[in-house]
Amino acid sequence: MSQRIEDYALIGDCQTAALVGKDGSIDWLCVPRFDSGACFAALLGTPEHGRWLITPVGAARSIRRRYRDSTLILETEYDTDEGTVTLIDFMPPRNGPPELVRLVEGKRGTMRMRTELTIRFDYGSIVPWVRRLEGDHGLRAIAGPDTLYCRTKVPLKGQNMHTAGDFTVAADQRIAFTLTWNPTYAPAPAHTNPETALRDTEKWWRKWSQRCTYDGRWQEQVLRSLITLKALTYEPTGGIVAAATSSLPESLGGKRNWDYRFCWLRDATFTLYAMNVGGYHDEAKAWRKWLVNAVAGTPADLQIMYGLAGERRLTELELPWLPGYDNSHPVRVGNDAYQQKQLDVYGELMDSLYTARQLGLGRDDEAWRIEEGIADYLATAWREPDKGIWEIRGDKRPFTYSKVMAWAAFDRAVKSVEQFGEKGDADKWRRARDEVYREVMDAGFNHDVNAFTQYYGSKEPDASLLLLPMVGFIDARDPRMLGTVDLIKRKLMRDGFVERYSTSSGVDGLPGSESVFLICTFWLADNLAMQGKKSEAEELFERVLAISNDVGLLSEEYDPARRRMVGNFPQAFSHVGLVNCARNLSSPGGPAEHRGGSSDAKPRRDGHHR
Repeated sequence: MSQRIEDYALIGDCQTAALVGKDGSIDWLCVPRFDSGACFAALLGTPEHGRWLITPVGAARSIRRRYRDSTLILETEYDTDEGTVTLIDFMPPRNGPPELVRLVEGKRGTMRMRTELTIRFDYGSIVPWVRRLEGDHGLRAIAGPDTLYCRTKVPLKGQNMHTAGDFTVAADQRIAFTLTWNPTYAPAPAHTNPETALRDTEKWWRKWSQRCTYDGRWQEQVLRSLITLKALTYEPTGGIVAAATSSLPESLGGKRNWDYRFCWLRDATFTLYAMNVGGYHDEAKAWRKWLVNAVAGTPADLQIMYGLAGERRLTELELPWLPGYDNSHPVRVGNDAYQQKQLDVYGELMDSLYTARQLGLGRDDEAWRIEEGIADYLATAWREPDKGIWEIRGDKRPFTYSKVMAWAAFDRAVKSVEQFGEKGDADKWRRARDEVYREVMDAGFNHDVNAFTQYYGSKEPDASLLLLPMVGFIDARDPRMLGTVDLIKRKLMRDGFVERYSTSSGVDGLPGSESVFLICTFWLADNLAMQGKKSEAEELFERVLAISNDVGLLSEEYDPARRRMVGNFPQAFSHVGLVNCARNLSSPGGPAEHRGGSSDAKPRRDGHHR
């Protein structure tokens, strides 16, 4: 039986990350990057697929976890009949090869402890060649291009293709372990002093956290989310991965299992606002730079997602030797959705670069050249059907949200000319903007259900339509938007949370169902706040906060029936939604209002501007 997703905590070095369970087992680690092959893949299989366990020998009466204040240093405290011990886990910010440090600190009594290290490269498929290191109790594990060095003073011994060690720790004593990856062809990395690494890592994270300027309500939760977003950032490029994991299921036992260790364009605007809310302008600039570099090329070739350094080919494979989390298979690496045509990403890209100007990140001539090309390309391409924001694997359709984001692309192009002096054919883009607006109002709004619907001719709602007032397409208090919110609440709310869309309609071309989607629940709270229903919005926001785990992390989705997190973890989009929604609810002028702007871009029914 797999540990519950919420039983895991994240540690990382801003280039890769690991998941640590409450039982002291590291069940997921990819080195040297987020998207590299895992050397610990027990998360998606069994301990035989790789893990690193450090745990008391006796049964724990209680387990308590926390992050050290304003850091990503995890402390797990175990009480047994023999005493109390704290396991300290962290990854030092990267100056060289990736390194994982584990310190066992005695608090009370004398504790018997055990470590079990099972290294399996390439997602649990390769058993390495293991040899002792000269001069200490450590070891070296080699398989092709990958080598891991484990250093410790604890005697280790091989047992049935595993490495184990038993030791004791007394009160006020610390015993250290380090695990370092290096290319096999390179010289062995220098030995790290674990105590120095701990002090330096704590200092680094606290210095970063002290830059946070957010002073509204829910400060603790907002800072924890910002730290999580920083941990999911690939430092060399500024790209932010959607999650640290692959193939954690959207429904337990189901087939909707995807690799999220890539960077999605549609996250861009939300992420820029979240970083701005926290005062992290350097990170916002780095994200914009990654964005511009990744999408360089012809507009017709724009992808919805890219690799950490802007890679474009993200070929999807299935790993049949892994049974999957809670037997949810297939396990996938790579993501074929990168090949999908999704019109909304053009609007997301245009909106994010316009937002960067609004937030004072400075001019970027390369960015404007890309935007100008996109606006011209969309002048005809916006009429095409697409796969939609949720990356369906069914037929292309005229999704309402996709058309609205085409409107947003033209709108931001016009505003960039009018407000920031960029050069371009604003008249052409203004006409295209008005044409899209009229079509969406005619075909995207269904009078029978008094709401905007998922695609033209549909009667079904879609949670993406909650974004219409947030991108400035329509006022949140407009009767048509009120009807849309009402339809979403009636048909997509489950146990107080919001689903993305109805999977029973078959529109996504996939078997099975999924759970409620956390960022969609934040979007509903944003809408309620914009409608003046602040107490209802706050209640909804607090409901999501209540399901975060004991160290403040959120997954992509939540299963209300089982009361369990599902989907990849931790999910950047969920934490971005938390930060922005907290700001929206704390005081006027938050991201939802700022992004929505004024209503002067929406034409009358006769095509003339208000």
